Amino acid sequence: MRERRRTMKIVIIGGTGLIGSNVAKRLREQGHEVLAASPSTGVNAVTGEGLDDALQGADVVVDVANSTNFEDDAILEFFRASSGNLLAAEKTAGVKHHVALSIVGAERNPESGYMRAKVAQEELIKAAGVPYTIVRATQFFEFTGAIAWGGTRGEEIHLPSAMMQSIAADDVAAAVADAASAEPGDRTLDIAGPDKIRQDDMVRRLFAADGDQRPVITDDTATYFGAPVNDTSLVPLGEARIGKIDFATWLANRPTA
Repeated sequence: MRERRRTMKIVIIGGTGLIGSNVAKRLREQGHEVLAASPSTGVNAVTGEGLDDALQGADVVVDVANSTNFEDDAILEFFRASSGNLLAAEKTAGVKHHVALSIVGAERNPESGYMRAKVAQEELIKAAGVPYTIVRATQFFEFTGAIAWGGTRGEEIHLPSAMMQSIAADDVAAAVADAASAEPGDRTLDIAGPDKIRQDDMVRRLFAADGDQRPVITDDTATYFGAPVNDTSLVPLGEARIGKIDFATWLANRPTA
């Protein structure tokens, strides 16, 4: 991927969140002018508020925003509205590159409302006419606790043995920042962690590290947030950029409350 050499103005939608703040830091260290945009800073892609001013003079827009409501209809409307408004504003402003964060395997999991919403977002990006890069990540290590929550049945955690190749959020931010500083190519890139670990085993390892005594039951009838999954549902099936941080390293070094 050929990198751009000049300093650019880069607007990050969702720029104050877990990924966005990390991406912003990396791009500033490269010397770029970065605007971290979010509703808290007066920029709301869902309503369109503040977009025109934020995008004035922007070379690149990075979209790592996410909804706070994960109900199927709400999440679909969020991505349709936010991406639609953002891409229209980019065309008006003459933005040269749209970078978005999506999910590996989204199109392979149509029974998940969130995955359907990400597919809809990708389709909007590809049809908008703004040069783009879509970075598709596997699930974040930081999401492992939420996976456990999703499988909770009383005092037990029921999870499938489906293969995962989760990735550290820091590696995701590195890939997104690299995409933002490179030339656009109307392409989709997959990124994943260095380890393949079964979903139930990953949660067991998290629980062991945390001293959580709840039993994790292997249950291949259990779903991944409503979607049945197997060994090919959530992992890259072709070429992928592999992160540097493995699960054991992340477990040993993650912040604890």
